[in-house]
Amino acid sequence: MTATGRQPASDESTTPGWTRRPASLAAAVTAELVQRIVRGSYGTGVTLPPEPVLCETFSVSRTVIREAVKVLQEKGLVRVRQGSGTTVNPPVQWNMLDELVLAAAIADDESLAVLDDLVVTRRLLESDMAQVAARTAGQDTVERLRALVDRMDELVGDVPAYEEHDRLFHDTIMQASGNRIARGVVRSLEGQAINSAGYHGKSGRELCKASNAGHRRIFERIAAQDAAGAADAMFTHITEAWLVRRGDAGEPGRLKR
Repeated sequence: MTATGRQPASDESTTPGWTRRPASLAAAVTAELVQRIVRGSYGTGVTLPPEPVLCETFSVSRTVIREAVKVLQEKGLVRVRQGSGTTVNPPVQWNMLDELVLAAAIADDESLAVLDDLVVTRRLLESDMAQVAARTAGQDTVERLRALVDRMDELVGDVPAYEEHDRLFHDTIMQASGNRIARGVVRSLEGQAINSAGYHGKSGRELCKASNAGHRRIFERIAAQDAAGAADAMFTHITEAWLVRRGDAGEPGRLKR
């Protein structure tokens, strides 16, 4: 039942309406429609319900619905044609770097294929940044990396603190590379994935110890100014750490190169 006490339209009856009217109606309607499209409630080629039905479903005005549909169009999720309504685009046209789209895709990702692609993208970018950092990092950066690796050896029994230092280690290398765009992409991708159960996966003292062995290899190659070795160490570390965390869900074939 909606906030006004009305029943939603028949084709939306399985989806509850608002239990409390959101502060930003257009943003809330957009987020809900993104989730419905990504999880397939509205599949590729399907025409969204007409404005009056959506207004009834969400207890909002036509202006709110039109604003939400405009945002969906900007995200690549739908196309709007005069006289033909609003039709859902195939996933290949979706903007997967969009915050809402990526978050919804991760939430609906039982096979972990989306997270595999995220890790492959991160691996590619961070390997390149590690290579550059090995050539350009100054002594201050090398000493900071050394301190982080040594500190993580002490934190293997404290997973949250270890993971915080883990992120600092990777970010230090990304900053040292000077590639702000690649760093921004990695931070954006991880920002959406980091709190998902699938991405976080397994954790514990022994896994932290194994992970930090990979960090130390990366640090040693950067300290030695071995660009190729640093790139290879980063590639291997990200791959192995994810294979451990992801468990047995799906088939990690996308990680093979």
